[in-house]
Amino acid sequence: MNIAIVIAGGSGRRMGQDIPKQFINVYDKPVIIYTLEGFQNHPQIDCIEVVCIKGWESVVWAYAKQFNITKLKWIVPGGETGQESIRNGVYALEGKAQPDDMIVIHDGVRPLVDEAVLTDVLLVANKYGNAVTSMPYNEQIFVINKNDPTTTNRYIPRESLRRVSTPQAYHFGLLDSKYHEAFDKKIGIYGSSYTNTMMVELGVTLHFAAGSDRNIKLTTKDNLEMFKAYLKLDKDNWLK
Repeated sequence: MNIAIVIAGGSGRRMGQDIPKQFINVYDKPVIIYTLEGFQNHPQIDCIEVVCIKGWESVVWAYAKQFNITKLKWIVPGGETGQESIRNGVYALEGKAQPDDMIVIHDGVRPLVDEAVLTDVLLVANKYGNAVTSMPYNEQIFVINKNDPTTTNRYIPRESLRRVSTPQAYHFGLLDSKYHEAFDKKIGIYGSSYTNTMMVELGVTLHFAAGSDRNIKLTTKDNLEMFKAYLKLDKDNWLK
């Protein structure tokens, strides 16, 4: 069974709006529904769990009914941090998911998850036990001089870097055991840590899957405007 965990537990303060960014309406549809539709419409996803900011659970159920998100089976309260929210979602599947079930973790505010990307994540994860969406880095990366932060004398070759985001997929047995280990040992759970960084800190080798530049995260108002532009974009058939 392939289960999607959609993380929608954040308050979205950087967006500067009156409601959490995952519930902002774009062309008469909330952002969270655009995200859920990507999993609802994918033939390999069997069911969905949403980790929701506390107090908004009934709103998600209502939207799911309105927009026919029939794969939504569970809603779990979020935590104080991103890692706590993911942990809550993982622990809630104990007794429901089998060790070999594939769990796909995705940010609720990445509403343009591509079917081909999701398919490749599942393909790679089924082969190796895990997979992380990745893209090459196309900009030059320089390291700040610790003696003078306005200068640099060292760079990192961009060919050695990959940008990693969600969706990510892991066998439930691995995912559940590593979240217990991480919170027991207090490793990989602080700051901007996510499942992928936690896994590496706990000694797990990750496998790259395909990514997409369209898979933007709605963090700022500029990101929101870009998302709206993508929705209105007409594709040229002649482009390969």
